[in-house]
Amino acid sequence: MNIQNYQLVLAMIFAINEINLNPHILPNTSLGLEICNLTVRERNILRSVFYWLTGLSKSVPNYNCKKESKSIATLTGISWKTSETIGILLDLYKFPQLTFGPFDDAKIDTNQFPSLYQVAPKDAALFYGIASLMLHFSWTWVGLLITDDHRGAQFLSDFRTELEKNKVCIAFVETITYIGEGVARKLTYTQMQILESSADVIVTYGPTDFLTSVMDSIYRENKMNKVWVVNSKWIGKEYEQYTMLDICHGALTFSPHHEEIVGFTNFEQEATPIKYPEDIFLHILWSLKFNCLVLYSECKIFENCVPNATLELLPGRVFKMVMTEESYNVYNAVYAVAHSLHEKNLNQIQVQPQANIDRTLLSPWQLHPFLKNIQVKNSVGDHVVLDWKRKSDPEYDITNIVSFPAGLPLLVKVGTFVPSASKGKQLLISEYMITWPIGFTETPQSVCTESCSPGFRKVVLESKPSCCFDCTPCPDNEISNETGMDQCVHCPETHYANAEKRYCLKKTVTFLAYDDTLGKGLTFLSLGFSALTALVIGVFVNHRDTPIVKANNRSLSYILLITLTLCFLCPLLFIGLPTTVTCVLQQNVFGLLFTVVLSTVLAKTITVVMAFKITAPGRTIRWLLISRFPKFIIPVCTLIQVLLSGIWLGLSPPFTDMDAHSEQVYIIILCNKGSVIAFHCTLAYLGVMVFGSYLLAYLSRNLPDTFNESKSMAFSMLVFCSVWVTFLPVYHSTKGKVRVAMEVFSILASSASILIVIFAPKCYIVLFRPELNTLPHSNKRQHRSKILFKT
Repeated sequence: MNIQNYQLVLAMIFAINEINLNPHILPNTSLGLEICNLTVRERNILRSVFYWLTGLSKSVPNYNCKKESKSIATLTGISWKTSETIGILLDLYKFPQLTFGPFDDAKIDTNQFPSLYQVAPKDAALFYGIASLMLHFSWTWVGLLITDDHRGAQFLSDFRTELEKNKVCIAFVETITYIGEGVARKLTYTQMQILESSADVIVTYGPTDFLTSVMDSIYRENKMNKVWVVNSKWIGKEYEQYTMLDICHGALTFSPHHEEIVGFTNFEQEATPIKYPEDIFLHILWSLKFNCLVLYSECKIFENCVPNATLELLPGRVFKMVMTEESYNVYNAVYAVAHSLHEKNLNQIQVQPQANIDRTLLSPWQLHPFLKNIQVKNSVGDHVVLDWKRKSDPEYDITNIVSFPAGLPLLVKVGTFVPSASKGKQLLISEYMITWPIGFTETPQSVCTESCSPGFRKVVLESKPSCCFDCTPCPDNEISNETGMDQCVHCPETHYANAEKRYCLKKTVTFLAYDDTLGKGLTFLSLGFSALTALVIGVFVNHRDTPIVKANNRSLSYILLITLTLCFLCPLLFIGLPTTVTCVLQQNVFGLLFTVVLSTVLAKTITVVMAFKITAPGRTIRWLLISRFPKFIIPVCTLIQVLLSGIWLGLSPPFTDMDAHSEQVYIIILCNKGSVIAFHCTLAYLGVMVFGSYLLAYLSRNLPDTFNESKSMAFSMLVFCSVWVTFLPVYHSTKGKVRVAMEVFSILASSASILIVIFAPKCYIVLFRPELNTLPHSNKRQHRSKILFKT
C-alpha cells in the first residue's frame, strides 16, 4: 500500500472514534471498519471485491458464505476508474458506495450508478477560478495538460470558453492517457511541446497521481522553469532526490477549503505499533523507515528503533500530517453513513416497538433513502451533502508550494477564490507572499507578445491567435494611454496628440495676427505700397499740367491711383482677430475696390481706342467720346458688383469660423466665406473685366503716340491675370493662416502689378527725364494728341 494513502485509513478510524464517543449519534451502537487494499488491474479489483462480498474465492453469483459480515456501506477511491469498476459489482447487490475521489459531473446520472454517492464537493467553478488567476496576473498565453477522458474534455471546453471571453489564449493542449492509478509514459512529444512553447504558465487538470507522474517525468527529462497551476496541492510523491529546483517549487494550487479537524494531528502522532498492535501496516512502516526489528510472533518492536518514533518524524514527501482533500472526504463519508444509519434507526423506532427491533437484520440497501436526503454538519461545522443537486460550489484555497532540500515542502496559503462572491471580489490573493520558481526574480509574464506600450495599438496577425500580434504606432491625432490597447482613441478637435501619442494636449487658439512674422511682413507690404501709391499721387498732382500726366485722361488716372491706395490697405482687414464685421468687409471691400480698379483700366483702354478711331468717318464714335461714355463704365461695373455682393450677403454671408484641422497644435480663427460659389462668381466677374481690358489694350498697343498706355495696360492685365490664375490652385491646396496669407499676397501682388507697370514709366519720365515730358517731343500727330489730351 502507498504510504501516502495510509492517512485515509487514519481519517476513517479517527471519524469512527469520534462517532462512537458521541452519545447523540448511534447510541448503544459501535461502528467498525474493514480495509481492503486493491491492486491496479481491473480483473484483480473485481476478484478482491467479490471475495469481500461473498467470502467465495470463485465467482458464484447469489451465494454468500460470509455470514458474519455487518458492513452497511463501502468507501472507494481515490481514482474514478477504481470506484467505477467496484461500482459495477456493488450495484448488483444495491450496496451503498461512497467515493472520496474527485467529483465527476458525468457520473451524476443515477440510472447508471444508482448506488453510488460522491462525497467530494463539485468543482464546476474550478475553471472559472483558474481563469480569474490568469487575468489577475495578466497571463494571456498558457499551456494546458489534461487527462484524455470526459473530465479533461469538459474542463477544456469550459476553460477555453472562459479564457476566450477575456482574450486569453491557450498556447497548446496536451491530453495524456490515464490508465487506472497510472499514467501512460509516452510523454516525449509533450515534453518537446512544453520545452519549445513560449508559455511560462502551464495549467494541469487531473487526479493527484496523474499530476505527480506527468510533472515528475517531464521534470526529470528537462529541468525547465515553468509556473505550474494545478488542481491539487498534494502533488508530492516519494522521490529519491529533492532540491530547490524541485518542479513543485513555486507552483500554485487550487483546493477546496475546509476547516482543520481538531485533534486529527495529535491522533496521527499517537498512531504507533504499540498503540495499534493489530495494524500490520504500522509494523512494516516502522521497520522500513525507523530501522526497527519486528518480532511478528509477539507483535513487539525492539533493537535499533528510533526513540519515540512517530509518523511526524517522517519527511513531508513520505507522509503528510496535514489532512488531505481525500482524507477529509473520507472523514465526511463516515459522518454521512453514521447519520444516515442514525436516521434509519429513529425511523424504525417510530414504526416498530423498541422491544421488537432486531439490529442484526439490517440490509445495506435500506440505507439508500437516508443517504440521498442526508444534510448534516460535521464536527467543524462544514456541511455534508451527498445529493449532487444540493451541492454548492466550494470556496477554494490558493496555495503556493515552496520546496526545501531533503523533501521539506512548505504549503503557503496565498489567496482564496469564492465563486458565490460578487464579481470583482471573488479572487483575493496576496502577491507579496508568493515564491516564484527559480529563474523568476519578479512576477512571471506569460504572454505570446509583449503588451503594446502607450502610443501603440495591436495589429492582429493572420492565422495567429489573438494573443499573438504586432504593435504599430497610433495614427495622427490618436492616442493610447494604456498598455495593450486594441484601438487608439481620437483626440477631441480642440486637442492634439503629443509626440509619443500617449495623451492629448489642448490646442492653442491663433489667427493671422499683426505680431506674427507673416502678419508683420504683410502689414509692412500693405502700408509700404499704399505709401508708395500716395507718393505717386503727389507726383501726378504736382505735375498735373505736364503732357504725360494729362495723357490718357488725367481724372481716370487719379481715380485709379486712389483706388489702388485703398486696395493696398484692404489686406489690413484680413490681419488681426476676425470678427463678423471684418469677415463681411473682407470680401465685399475687396470685390468693390478691384471692380473700380479694373473698370477704370477698362475705361482708360476704351478712351485710347476711341481717340484713335475718331478721325474715321462716322458719328457714333465721336458722340460716344464727346458724351464722355468711358466715365460711365466705372459706375455701371461697380453697380453690377454691388448687386453680386448683395446677393452674396443675402444668401450666405461670411462668418467667423474655427479651423482645428489645418495645423496640429493650433485652432485657427478665420473667416469662412459662406458661399464659395459667390466668391468664385466675384473672381469670375473680375476676370471678365481683366480679359476685356487686356484685349482692348492689346489691340491698341501699336497705335501711334508717345504717351500711349496700351502696352503698359496690356502687360499689367497680363500680370494681374497671372497672379489670380496662380492664386486659385494654391488657395485650394492650403489651409489655415497660409490660405489667408495667400489671398492677402495675391491682392498686394495684383495691385502692385498695375501700379508698377502703368505708373512707374511715367514717374521715371516726370522725375528723371523731364526733357521727354514736353509736347514737341511727344507729339508727332498734333490732331490726335490734342483730342487725347482733351479727353
